[in-house]
Amino acid sequence: MSDRELRVSKIRNGTVVDHITAGQALNVLAILGIDADSGETVSVGMRVPSDRLGSKDIVKVEGRELSQDEVDVLSLIAPAASINIVQEFDVVKKHRVERPEEVVGVLSCPNRHCITTEDEPVESRFDVLDDGIRCTYCDTIVRDSIPEQIDVA
Repeated sequence: MSDRELRVSKIRNGTVVDHITAGQALNVLAILGIDADSGETVSVGMRVPSDRLGSKDIVKVEGRELSQDEVDVLSLIAPAASINIVQEFDVVKKHRVERPEEVVGVLSCPNRHCITTEDEPVESRFDVLDDGIRCTYCDTIVRDSIPEQIDVA
């Protein structure tokens, strides 16, 4: 095994999120609602060598397939990511994330006066831009702090 090879064991069943933008693995865990109390088995590699990206992060989650909403939000912070579905140690499905046109209900608007942050039963809705996201209701644009807007409630 060379020094450049990733030394993380294979998972039996679950999801591997590969080619995550370096430094974003912890934000990926937040999007997925994974923390010390979640009880999920997770492997994380941060800033590992990558021919395509220079360096990358990788997250392996045992026993779980991601929802489309989770993949949509991941695409905002890791546009080059690929999702690998693993069954019995084999990759049975692999695809790259695609940025959606909009993201609904998984991010919170940073504008404290937005209708989505008040006591109204309004689900958040963001249009996906080339360089960020825009709240459909109040037009607030978020560029650099998308991970901070993740609604983990």
